[in-house]
Amino acid sequence: MQNKFKIEIWSDILCPFCYIGKRKLEKALENFNGKEFIEIDWRSYQLDPDATSSPNTDVFDYLAKRKGQTRDWSIKMHEQVTNTAKEMGLNYKFEKAIIANSYNAHRLIHLAKKYKLGNEAEEKIFKAYFTDGKDIADKETLITIGKEIGLKEDEIKDVLNSDRYSSEVKADIEEAQKIGVRGVPFFVMNRTHAVSGAQPVEIFAETLEKSFESWKNKN
Repeated sequence: MQNKFKIEIWSDILCPFCYIGKRKLEKALENFNGKEFIEIDWRSYQLDPDATSSPNTDVFDYLAKRKGQTRDWSIKMHEQVTNTAKEMGLNYKFEKAIIANSYNAHRLIHLAKKYKLGNEAEEKIFKAYFTDGKDIADKETLITIGKEIGLKEDEIKDVLNSDRYSSEVKADIEEAQKIGVRGVPFFVMNRTHAVSGAQPVEIFAETLEKSFESWKNKN
């Protein structure tokens, strides 16, 4: 078997379940026999393409307004998500999170994918938003993250100061709509099987086995 078994993941940096889903997939892959053939391909998605950086608006008020709910409801929802994240070893600090547009972060991830560093970029940006309270729309934040994973500063700046990778972000979102993605995370395995949402690790493992077996029989 020479080619790779591809797992495409439609995700948005601002989606708490996308980070949790990433961890669950990684957990399923830990004991997976054949992980050396796996290639992860992160695809762009925006839950709120009209979002603007709002350091003075916390996530509790933001979600309450979007859903037409109360602040207390939002706080309880975030507490539940924080506890779910903790089960996967993630430390969510929503009280520090800065509402931001994820567009530039997605473009940085596409640059990282050019050097097979997409997974590293996703991890760093997720942590920056959910744990470190960074503005992931801020160019300096993204430059720092890009340099930390090994990208060259000049190329990062060139991307962020232009519209490079805009068409790739748009194409990912359009493809998601075409294949019926209604929410993220959305995992597509070898274009034969899919997992929608941050499902239990067992679901990822079971779906991996089925789709990988099908792929293996064709190679």
